[in-house]
Amino acid sequence: MSKWNLVINVGRCENCHNCVIANRDEHVGNDFPGYAAPAAAVGDSPIRILRRTQGSAPMVETTYLPVMCNHCDDAPCIRRAGDAIRKRDDGIVIIDPVKAKGRKDIVRSCPYGAIVWNDEEQVPQTWFFDAHLLDQGWDRPRCQQSCPTDVFEAVKLDDVAMKKRAEAEGLKVLKPSLGTKPRVWYRGLQRWETCFVGGSVTADVAGAVECIEGAEVILCLAGKVLARTVTDGFGDFRFDNLVGDGDTYRVEVSHAHGSVWRDCVVSESVYLGELSLVRAGATNSRGGADV
Repeated sequence: MSKWNLVINVGRCENCHNCVIANRDEHVGNDFPGYAAPAAAVGDSPIRILRRTQGSAPMVETTYLPVMCNHCDDAPCIRRAGDAIRKRDDGIVIIDPVKAKGRKDIVRSCPYGAIVWNDEEQVPQTWFFDAHLLDQGWDRPRCQQSCPTDVFEAVKLDDVAMKKRAEAEGLKVLKPSLGTKPRVWYRGLQRWETCFVGGSVTADVAGAVECIEGAEVILCLAGKVLARTVTDGFGDFRFDNLVGDGDTYRVEVSHAHGSVWRDCVVSESVYLGELSLVRAGATNSRGGADV
């Protein structure tokens, strides 16, 4: 049977909050019996945009991550709430606005923090995929309809087809170790979960400091070469998709103008700054060393 899934393109989110505003517009003050009570005018939104800023100037990357109910197939909230929450045949999770009345404990049951408490109605609420609109024939929820950068894509596929698509496109879910089997998938989630190491290579050329293009840069861990790259026209290099687990990496740079290395601990993304090449046997006044 075909079921609803949501694919989120992480790199396309620009933090415009159109999805949040559209959700508020749809639900604040509007009662949808059987689906949800009116959302509160003041309070947490069931759609949130998280922000992560990595690196330091001038090599800075900001990533925005939309998060909401994952419509898990093995949802902890359902185990907690009993018949106050139901899982529809099309995969959508609905918190019953009547049976869940007064059940603030349901809010704490979600390991993703996707359930909010409506203090006005005294009921837990979440993003329910705008099921009331889908049931009227819509082919997409309001978040997708309102997004100017195509962050969201609602797809209705059977589980086998969705699994194949996820594998083919490298789609991932949040916190897979929880085993909740989310139906919200992320493309490019590595931008949120991994780190980078970068820097800028220069050299003294005829008495002037110049950016060095085409310098070879290697990344090592415990004496093993993990990756290689070359500097661009601005002398910049960058290694992506590193695990921020506190390991010490070594960056080695070599070029006709000289060489230099740096060690760095990676728990968050690191911009090494300017790495000035030095000739063999020369002293690097910037604190590096020749390879």
